[in-house]
Amino acid sequence: MTLKMRNILNISLLALLMLIQTVPAAAQRISASAQVIDCGQVLFRKPVTVHFELLNEGAGTVNIKSVDTSCGCTEVAYPKGIISENKPFVVSATYDAKQMGHFEKYIDIYTNGASLPFTLTMRGVVVEEIHDFEGEYQYTIGKIRADRQEVMFEDVNKGENPVEEIHILNTTSDIISPVIMHLPEYIRADVSPSTIPPGRSGVVYLTLDSKRMGDYGLHQSTVYLGLKGGDKVSSDKEIDVSAILIPSFGVVTDQQLLYSPKLKISDTVLDLGSFEGKKKKKGTVVIENLGRTDLEISSIQMFTAGITVDLSSTVIPPGESAKLKVTAEKKTLRGVKKNPAILMITNDPRNPKVVVDIIIK
Repeated sequence: MTLKMRNILNISLLALLMLIQTVPAAAQRISASAQVIDCGQVLFRKPVTVHFELLNEGAGTVNIKSVDTSCGCTEVAYPKGIISENKPFVVSATYDAKQMGHFEKYIDIYTNGASLPFTLTMRGVVVEEIHDFEGEYQYTIGKIRADRQEVMFEDVNKGENPVEEIHILNTTSDIISPVIMHLPEYIRADVSPSTIPPGRSGVVYLTLDSKRMGDYGLHQSTVYLGLKGGDKVSSDKEIDVSAILIPSFGVVTDQQLLYSPKLKISDTVLDLGSFEGKKKKKGTVVIENLGRTDLEISSIQMFTAGITVDLSSTVIPPGESAKLKVTAEKKTLRGVKKNPAILMITNDPRNPKVVVDIIIK
């Protein structure tokens, strides 16, 4: 065998050995039913323990080489031996709760199957006394009682991240791990605590990421409150979520206001009266521009079905007006739960959002 052939063979063998060594690491993977567990309210100096349920999903055994925590206030218990393929296992973390206020602790798990750690998070808030929600749980969502079943994010400017809360009560006889299903990409949901015993309460936090929203105006979606991950979607679990994204004009000077469009509307409440046997009722709203530059209506949307509109012009020059013709249809409105209304987005810095409420019997 020549020297050249021997070198080629050695290189090939080295490459093969490297491939054999990396295949198990790439094939091994662990997952968690929940990587983040929220403990909710925790009593001061009363250690709290959470149990993370994990699974070896890889094609090979796994062993935990080491575990690191973000501080010495957290102790971790984990399996010390080999974890077989498709075998579930538990990692438990205990926080000493010796400091008041919110906490968020990280547990990094290092295994033989990955170069980077698998990170778990436990969080909550340490309090002197646990306080439950004192309001009323007026609504039933699935098998959970709640203080509301509709959420509205009003007058949101691009870049803002407002948060709305839904207080819930576990009226079942089981421990539940509530989840929000079918979330749009611009909303994040967190539940505190992550698990709620029978008769105890919790909070659903809905956070709006306005940067992920598209056009200005009304954004509507329906999400669902489940008892646990994998729960089925059904109409009795619905929560209606709406958000209104409006233009942000920043700081507007008096000089800028002087030369801006200025909207005047004849009615913000349009009373169409009663159908009185008719299939449709019609009304008109007049929009005037009292400013010095063109008034632009960039968006017109209806909060509900059953209402149609026709605007004579979406660009209104200074000193002129446009008519907004409104038609209500009895057949469609019959199945609508919310009060009908019309939303308009404008370039008037004083009135970027205009809502016209419709009264119809």
